[in-house]
Parts: sequence; structure tokens; C-alpha cells
Amino acid sequence: MKRQRHAKIIATLGPASAEETTIRSLAKAGADVFRVNFSHGSHSEHAERVAAIRRVEDHINRPIGIMMDLQGPKLRVGRFGASPVMLAPGQQFRLDLSEQPGDQRRVGLPHPEIFAAVTTGSDLLVNDGRIHLRVQEQGSDWLETQVIVGGEISDRKGVNVPGVILPLSALTDKDRADLEFGLGLEVDWAAVSFVQRPEDLEEVRELAAGRALILAKLEKPAAIERLDAVVAASDAVMVARGDLGVEMPPQDLPHIQKRISHMCRRLGKPVVIATHMLDSMVSSPVPTRAEASDVANAVYDGVDAVMLSAESAAGQYPVEAVRMMDQIIQRVEQDPHYRKALEAHHPDPESTSADAVCCALGRMTGILSAPLNVTYTESGFTALRAARERPEAAILALTPSRQTARRLAIAWGLQSVVVERVDSVDEMVDTARRVAVERHFLKPGQPMVIAAGIPFGESGGTNLVHIAQA
Repeated sequence: MKRQRHAKIIATLGPASAEETTIRSLAKAGADVFRVNFSHGSHSEHAERVAAIRRVEDHINRPIGIMMDLQGPKLRVGRFGASPVMLAPGQQFRLDLSEQPGDQRRVGLPHPEIFAAVTTGSDLLVNDGRIHLRVQEQGSDWLETQVIVGGEISDRKGVNVPGVILPLSALTDKDRADLEFGLGLEVDWAAVSFVQRPEDLEEVRELAAGRALILAKLEKPAAIERLDAVVAASDAVMVARGDLGVEMPPQDLPHIQKRISHMCRRLGKPVVIATHMLDSMVSSPVPTRAEASDVANAVYDGVDAVMLSAESAAGQYPVEAVRMMDQIIQRVEQDPHYRKALEAHHPDPESTSADAVCCALGRMTGILSAPLNVTYTESGFTALRAARERPEAAILALTPSRQTARRLAIAWGLQSVVVERVDSVDEMVDTARRVAVERHFLKPGQPMVIAAGIPFGESGGTNLVHIAQA
């Protein structure tokens, strides 16, 4: 049950990993959380995968997190009469609301919100930024653009509008239906696409009503401009580097990734780094050296989790990709410079009893050379504050809530076990002793430091630290 690393791995399920035997192999290779992408597949397919994950969870006796990823608004051009069409730099190209098939001179853009939001000089990026258009003239239902960077354009290619906040909700009707369905499957996390401002998360949180935690996907520059508020409004965030990298200069992305990682560490919110991490492993059994370094750099920054997308969903080597990511993480965390990097960015504790206790927890395990921190947590709050400290010793999160245990699977260093609810400190210590030895975190006689909140059963009241021996 015990992982030999702190950073977590999220694996996306898809055609290459839909079978229960493959899901089991992915979990054994190192996947801690599975992402179910609602941009693809039917509700029945998603239900089958979730059921398979829960059976695998029972088999391996480890809580597994499930993240449903909502599609969000997808901005796309219409269809062409003869596809594809080649656009030359400098030529004029019109976008309008007409449903007529496009040609060399124009194509439909069935999104009136774009026409209302852009102005002369605004840029539009098509097909993941390969085509660059600049607005020269506009009307209520048309845009006359100049092709800045040309190339091939075809049916239903995606459109990005950098630097413009579009008057769109982060949830479409499809997303609302998907969310309700996913919540019925008891997913643990709802990932929200197209977040532009903190208000975009309010409707999702209201609809979820505590049934799942909310992860904000940071893929729009507008969200970066209000980063503090967006992170504060979410339970976790994902640096979705694919779309984010389309809408901003690539040279800006590395420092923004680090800024987000450090902010989430300071606020105690789990942060996930995603997109193209081991992309060559879609078709190769080994990654490039640059990809291995990319994963390693994220781990050196102390992020909570790194994510595989197409590598595990549609690639030829899904299990190998998870195993490689696991090996990279372990190698980084064995490096003495890794601890130095974590300590160099250690956030100051807040003036709360929870931070005082959890800060002391890490210090005490260090002074005592104790191999284990233990948190007893109902909601997960105590465990997440302990993880914020990034202690060197393992963190065993004991909780009476299976839902909490699954949610904590995304967070740095937390290894959760579902236990019976306790009513006294003595019961808690006895439970910690038993689980720590049974799960091979400690040998009899070794010390551990326990953090909890009393009275038991009340969320967010971390106020107790206790030293015990196994």
C-alpha cells in the first residue's frame, strides 16, 4: 500500500485504458487518481470506467481519486465546402455568423460572443495557434481579418481569443448535464474548463453542493490576471499548459507555472501540472530527455501531482508512461537538492492553531528522527495543512470518511487509510499504532507524531499534536 514517493500521478482514461485489467495495471504502476474526460465518450462508457476504478480500488486496498473533467465552451470555426483551405500571410479572411460552407475568403464562426467582445486589433488563433488572424474591421455579425500567420485550415478547428474576456459561462448545458451525471457516480473532483474569473467557479460549487471538490483548470490568460482570487475560490488548480500555451508567448509559460505552483503551496491548495509531460510516449516506449526533465522540474517545484493525458488515454504505452513518471518522481525525491528546493520555498505559517500544529508536526518528526507523521482528519483539512509543510517523513492520513480518503489522493505525500471513527485520544493513538504497523509505515517501537482536532467529529479544528510509539 505504501508509495515510495510524495508527488502524485494522475492518469487519463480513454480507448487505450478502458479495460479493467489495464486500469488495475495503471494503479499498480503508480496512478493515484484517474481522470475521466467528459469531452469524449458517452455517459454509459464513463459509468463503466468509474465502476471499474472502484473494483480496482477494492482489489489493491488503496483509496483512488476520480476526477471528472468538464468540457466547457468549445470555440470552433464552421465547415468548409472543400476542406482543407490554405490561407496565405497578408490575405484578407472574413469570419461571420453564416452557416454557409466556407471557402478561401470566409468561414462561419458560430459564436456571437466573440463578435461582441473583440475589437479592431484583436488577435484570433486557430488550430492550436497555427493560424494567426488579426481583426481589421468589424460589424455586429462579421469580422474582417488579415492573416498574420498562414497555413492549412479545415472544418471545426478550435479558436482562441487571447487577451479578451469572453462573456461566456464556464458551464454549457452539456456540462451541467455531465456534472449531475458524474456527481451521481460519486466522483471526487470536478475539473472546470474555460475559467476566466473566480465567479466562473460559483455555479459549479453551487451545483456540486459538497458532493465533489472543485478544481480550476488554468488555461486562459484572464485567469492568470486574477490568479489570487481564482486559486482562493477553488479547492485545487491545474496548470493546463496546452491551451494556456496557445494564448500566451511560450517563453512566459515556465515562470507562470512556477508562480502558480508557489502560490498554491502558500495557500495549501493542491496543484497539478498537465499537458505534454511525456507526449512522445504516445507512440514511443521511452520519453525524450527534455520530457523527463520537464516532469522532474515540476517535482523539484514541489507540485502535488503531474498528469498524463493522451499518453495513458490513447497511447500505445499507457502503463509504461505511468511507470516512467513514477520512476522520474522517485529519482528526483532521492536527490538532496530536492529537499533544499522545498525548504527554500517553505511558506510562512498562518496565525492559526492548524498551521501552528502542522508546522510543529514536521519539526517534531525531524527532531525525533520519527519516520511518520499521522493526521486524523474528518474533512481532510488537517491532512492538507500537514502536506503544505512538505515534511520529510511520510504522512499517513487516517479518516473515517472514504470520500475524504479518495479526495486526498491528489495531494502531496498523503497516504490515506479509512478507519473507524474514534471518540477519544486513546482510541486515536491505538488506531494509529495498529495501522502504521499493519501497513508497514513503522516497526514496533518506532516513534510517530500525530496531529488532530478535538473534539472529534468537528471539521477544521486542528489543535492537538501527540507523540506516540508504534
